Amino acid sequence: MKTANDQSGSSRYSRRSFLRRAGAGAGAVAVSGGLGAAMAPRAAAARSATVSTGPTTFGRIFPNLPPFAAATDDVKAALKDLGKPGGLLDAKDDLSKGPVLLITEPGLSANNRNNPTHTAGTTFFGQFVDHDITFDTGSPIGVPTNPGDATNSRTPSLDLDSVYGAGPVASPQLYDSADHEKLRIGFGGLFEDVPRVDDGTNTAIVADPRNDEQMIISGLQCAFILFHNNAVDWARENGYKNDSAFAAARQLTTWHYHWLVVQEFLPQIVGQEIVDDVLRNHRRFYKPRMREGFIPVEFQSGAYRFGHSMVRPSYRANLHGDNGDPFFGMVFDPAGEGQADPVDLRGGARAPRRFIGWQTFFDFGDGNVKPNKRIDTKISTPLFNLPLGAIASHDTPQALPQRNLLRQLTWSMPSGQSVARAMGVTPLADADLAELQPYGFQSSAPLWYYCLKEAEVVEDGLHLGPVGGRIVAEVLIGLLQSDPASYLVQKPKWTPTLTSAGSSFRMTDFLTFAGVDPASRGQ
Repeated sequence: MKTANDQSGSSRYSRRSFLRRAGAGAGAVAVSGGLGAAMAPRAAAARSATVSTGPTTFGRIFPNLPPFAAATDDVKAALKDLGKPGGLLDAKDDLSKGPVLLITEPGLSANNRNNPTHTAGTTFFGQFVDHDITFDTGSPIGVPTNPGDATNSRTPSLDLDSVYGAGPVASPQLYDSADHEKLRIGFGGLFEDVPRVDDGTNTAIVADPRNDEQMIISGLQCAFILFHNNAVDWARENGYKNDSAFAAARQLTTWHYHWLVVQEFLPQIVGQEIVDDVLRNHRRFYKPRMREGFIPVEFQSGAYRFGHSMVRPSYRANLHGDNGDPFFGMVFDPAGEGQADPVDLRGGARAPRRFIGWQTFFDFGDGNVKPNKRIDTKISTPLFNLPLGAIASHDTPQALPQRNLLRQLTWSMPSGQSVARAMGVTPLADADLAELQPYGFQSSAPLWYYCLKEAEVVEDGLHLGPVGGRIVAEVLIGLLQSDPASYLVQKPKWTPTLTSAGSSFRMTDFLTFAGVDPASRGQ
């Protein structure tokens, strides 16, 4: 990572990729093309003064920075145009060629490059983490709202409340009625499924309904359920009984999850250097006290939405589920609307082929794994037409990039440039953001867009850059360091214990212990 005070040479920093030209103006230019003016206040460098009103609401890392733009009709129109189907952010994948060729023929997604350093499952593990710590259903999109007035329906700690709910007593529907220490699992396909309501709706019985948005996140939910259940068996074999077996299994499941976040996921997303810096040299900007972790909007609606750029237009869900053949599908396809067994990978359905073969998503060494897309300003085309069922609030717009951009107005988010300066990082040059000039955002870019562009310019899309990466690393590590139940607080030298992998424990080991790996399934 390069900052204003770190200018040593490196071959990976070309003219475009070195964060150069400190002090670029933060005022936006007038928008052209009839979209009106998108003027932002000048954003002076500011020190972080983390502000939260409590764990049940949202807060800010940089409360003293002004919004990137005013929430005017012209600005809203500009943001909608920037994020529209077929617009600047649309990768323009050739969906007419179908889900198989979109995987096997990279030329059909020429604007949507593969990331050779991530496997396809990285996206969905990141989504699972998001659903574990943040859920906002009440703040109106595009309408300025005080983060302290918006309820976060998830606990802001990596405690797997998205899996365990409020526990066996308060959330009995999530637990096995014949074995209360174990979580409830469903069946109905060739393999496991989340439990579902048996009333024809196939509504998932899960603590967070978003964990049935599409098949991959639903499959991860199942994997965590089965990991816990197998951990209960391990606990009983090792002398734990009744409630103590549940408590031991939950702690082990949660700590193995924490390990994956710190040791595998974060290095992939932000780079090992920034992870090491945050762990060794402490957090510089996100500084909640013990038991006072919260979700800042700069993370929730800014930097952490990087994952939307990593989504592929289509996936191979499994190798043999479709009458012995692979099941390929678009992540979302309008043709799947109303189908009992949709042609796409949306959730909310049960059929024999609707399960995940994890060798496509994580590297089991068999040559079947597929890559993610890079973190950049090109978003896979299916995400511009989401099913309403995949939107928590079930409202429009259905283009995910439009929703992300309007969220910048909801929270009066600062510009990426002003956050960079507040961090002591040289902002991207105006030339790096020239495509935003017609919208008036070239010198005062929406933070979400800025983080994607920074990753593209500085890191060639392989992982987040210094602004986005710092926000993500400090918040996720900070949530663990402010949680007295986390392994980083209780036993920082701990290493995973439920497999022989030890300190090399990775997601493939997690899936193997859960019993959903290719070898356990025989396919």
